[in-house]
Amino acid sequence: MSAETTTTDRPLTVLLGAETYPPDVNGAAQFAHRLARGLHEREHRVHVVCARTGRGPSVRADDDGVVEHRLRSHRAFTHPYFRLCFPWQVAGDIRRVFDEVAPDVVHVQCHYILGRLLVREARRRGIRTVGTNHFVPENLEPFLPFPQWFLDLYRKVSWRDMVRVFRRCDVVTAPTPLAVQTMVRNGFPDTVLAVSNGIRISDYEAHPGEGAHRGAHPTVLFTGRLAVEKNVDVLIEAMSLLPAELGAHLELAGDGEQRAGLEKLARALGVGDRVHFLGYVSDEELRAAYLRADIFCQPGTAELQSLVTLEAMSASRPVVLADARALPHLAEDGVNGWLFRPGDARDLAHKLGLVLGAGAEERARMGRESRRKVAQHSFPRTLETFQRIYRGEQPDSGSDRGGRPRRLRTRLGALVR
Repeated sequence: MSAETTTTDRPLTVLLGAETYPPDVNGAAQFAHRLARGLHEREHRVHVVCARTGRGPSVRADDDGVVEHRLRSHRAFTHPYFRLCFPWQVAGDIRRVFDEVAPDVVHVQCHYILGRLLVREARRRGIRTVGTNHFVPENLEPFLPFPQWFLDLYRKVSWRDMVRVFRRCDVVTAPTPLAVQTMVRNGFPDTVLAVSNGIRISDYEAHPGEGAHRGAHPTVLFTGRLAVEKNVDVLIEAMSLLPAELGAHLELAGDGEQRAGLEKLARALGVGDRVHFLGYVSDEELRAAYLRADIFCQPGTAELQSLVTLEAMSASRPVVLADARALPHLAEDGVNGWLFRPGDARDLAHKLGLVLGAGAEERARMGRESRRKVAQHSFPRTLETFQRIYRGEQPDSGSDRGGRPRRLRTRLGALVR
């Protein structure tokens, strides 16, 4: 057995808790599913507790070896797909899952209802508990129909609530060092670990001998939910400001509550014929979209990591990203793309123009730099790190200790003992 796989000497029973899980389409759901599949492939026994996607009682299902416990839930009336599990309806189901599964470790992906119930039950039974935070309050604020003063209060209360739930975990992680810094600024201890969500780089690379995927026009690509915090309206406005001689088109892969308004905006700005709404696409269609794009753009301002940006970088695409949250960690000006001032359509148009006007060879060089940068986010490396954490071992060098390695080693040592 190689040194890279020494943590897999005994299969574990892992109980994952996910507030959002496929068929939901978002980064947290993708990560939870990828983690479940990856652990199963390494011969661990994996159970997932998540919300049922429709009406009805709690059910158990098998997803090719991963056992899903989908609990009774209710639609959140302000959100297109988020489901709420009421504690008084699911607490008994959660206790029964613990009795049946007898997990070695519980790993929750959020602090909301399922997360807090799973953490509480795990601590009551003395089970090792790991928490990963994919959330900032700004993610939900667009769906809360309240005035700004209430949203400001909600933000403060939400951070305090997050700390209260996650402080009961043995180890807490977040996807990036910047996410960790944000958590520490809002009351978390500085022992939070940065562990990348990871990406299966080979899933998005061009295969050996695979032909070119380029379309008839220079193409800018965005993938993800068409939601308020993604600022796709800024990207569409930037497309209208690009020089006409570039002939650039925009592809939007994904859907969401903003689609109708964005279609109207594209027509109003005179770029309706150059903005293509692809809707939800299959994995293979998504891969093809990355490979035919000349640039990938992420204008969102609430990204704790942005898996879709990592996917585009795996496909060797130059990137133009908002200078906000975790995105500055993924782009280096003039190296693999550019950062632009969040919300500034003119600056975004300028940065897109720099890449589109650079020529095919320069774009290819930027793409190679993207592929080089994404190597540190390899999913097998992420998986190995979490296996070590589950066993109470020192995480490998793939995790960022926030500049406090001595305190972290002391804390992890105490956990092992």
